[in-house]
Amino acid sequence: MANIKSQIKRNKQNEVRREKNKAVRSELKTRIKNAVTEAETDTSSDSALRLALKRLDKAAAKGVIHKNQAARRKSRLLKRVAALKATPKA
Repeated sequence: MANIKSQIKRNKQNEVRREKNKAVRSELKTRIKNAVTEAETDTSSDSALRLALKRLDKAAAKGVIHKNQAARRKSRLLKRVAALKATPKA
């Protein structure tokens, strides 16, 4: 346990940031899942996909995830959605 005043404050700030980042990462997973689900149900609008890509970019800009990780996730998501749209529905 820190006994220096500035370090006590820093620990509090880190905890607040950790909780915010946790919420953002959780939302990313949800948005990606929604985009894939929308592609599976063959919905014509790409609103969920666009929102997922936007959230990934925003998380990278804020430093929640690394920019290369955001790029990798976007690439994988787009590839997955394209594959789902290419397969004919029975």
